[in-house]
Amino acid sequence: MTTAHPSGYRRGLVDLKTAEVSREIFVNEQIYAEEQDKIFARAWLFVGHESQIPNPGDFVSSCMGEEAVILCRDRAGEVHVFLNSCRHRGMKVCRYDEGNTAVFTCPYHGWSYGTDGRLVGVPYFREAYHSTLDRSQWGLVEVAQLARYKSSVWATWDPSAPPFLEYLGGFQSYLDLTLDGWDGSEGGSEVLGGVQKWLIPCNWKFPAENFSGDSYHNISHRSVDLAGIGPSGSGRRDMQERVLARRLQICFPERGHQTGVYVLPKERPIPSAYEHSSVVSEYFRDCETERRRRRGEWGRVIGSPGEVFPNTALHPRQPRTIAVWHPRGTHQTEVWRWYLVDAAAPAEVKSFLRDYYIRYSGPAGLTEQDDMENWNYAHAASRGTIARRHPYSYEQGMGHEIENFEWDGLRLPGWVMDLSEAKSSEHNLRNLYRRWAEFMEAESWDALATWR
Repeated sequence: MTTAHPSGYRRGLVDLKTAEVSREIFVNEQIYAEEQDKIFARAWLFVGHESQIPNPGDFVSSCMGEEAVILCRDRAGEVHVFLNSCRHRGMKVCRYDEGNTAVFTCPYHGWSYGTDGRLVGVPYFREAYHSTLDRSQWGLVEVAQLARYKSSVWATWDPSAPPFLEYLGGFQSYLDLTLDGWDGSEGGSEVLGGVQKWLIPCNWKFPAENFSGDSYHNISHRSVDLAGIGPSGSGRRDMQERVLARRLQICFPERGHQTGVYVLPKERPIPSAYEHSSVVSEYFRDCETERRRRRGEWGRVIGSPGEVFPNTALHPRQPRTIAVWHPRGTHQTEVWRWYLVDAAAPAEVKSFLRDYYIRYSGPAGLTEQDDMENWNYAHAASRGTIARRHPYSYEQGMGHEIENFEWDGLRLPGWVMDLSEAKSSEHNLRNLYRRWAEFMEAESWDALATWR
């Protein structure tokens, strides 16, 4: 028996040869502190969606790891992400969730900043500073890189990080399943309503792991499935796809991203859904047909939960969402969930989906309540001295991954695990922790960008 080690990260906490992961990485305070520098200060992070800031002067408050940031559109229409902290004494210059403004004014000492980040107002500039303060050097801190991709907004603090699309690599096609229109059109999504936000007493890696592809916890949702809260009011939301399609898990080892997909057979009709509303059912039936026409073979691919490393979860199938697991200390996670719909969808479709999203996901959603209870109790039961001596097992599917997988004439990028027969695998989960360990050990992006 080994004893718990009180220090921070060290090699071996993630052991890919034995598929064991130490509980220390979830409950160790020093490891958590190291993550903020090693991971969240270097990776690309999801900040928001352009539909939240359609007009000049629009802003929303967001987060990047523990850092509070402002996503805004300046008067020239350019999008920015700034650290939400005054350069004088650190006070938040924006304390509202969203709005429109000409300037952000610090309520502590009154420094004010334009929506382009420039310092435009300094009380007693002539009297106290004798007009010598160089205001051009004291604007809001802006992210090192910003990417706008199909209306989603991503940012990184690291100027040496690869460009966003390079960071995604072949995973780009899978991200598109969330961001593109349901009819296969480029982009076209918008945020429905605001952003749901809530706290869970667990480490951020528990939900990140779950959405990476935990296909083993269906027992947790048995009551939800029996209640039948699918989009047609009966059964699982994805039951027809499970019956007809090939069910796959896909990961990209060099990037740390992973997802699940369903691949429908060529000759089978598209599964019907939303049958309690003829308008909604007809809308999605037309969209499915158009997607097949536009995307060809790729139109048979339907997304399921996935994760852009480190902490952005994708849910391409209804409820269609993006979630971010914001770290709030070793033992707490703040969840932010954006709900997406086609911007061009009729009002009746959006209203129907809003009702379905609310009952399925979020802090009041039946499915998410199951998940939160699991993460809460798993984390609490892993904090003790004895518990920390015993690692978790991630052995499912070891050695059975397939590169360049092909089925029914469709070749899929990434390393694939076929769950149609295996039923469950921890292939994607191992990939998450592989990349996590690489970030914790690498000194720079020279060591992380191994594909170059």
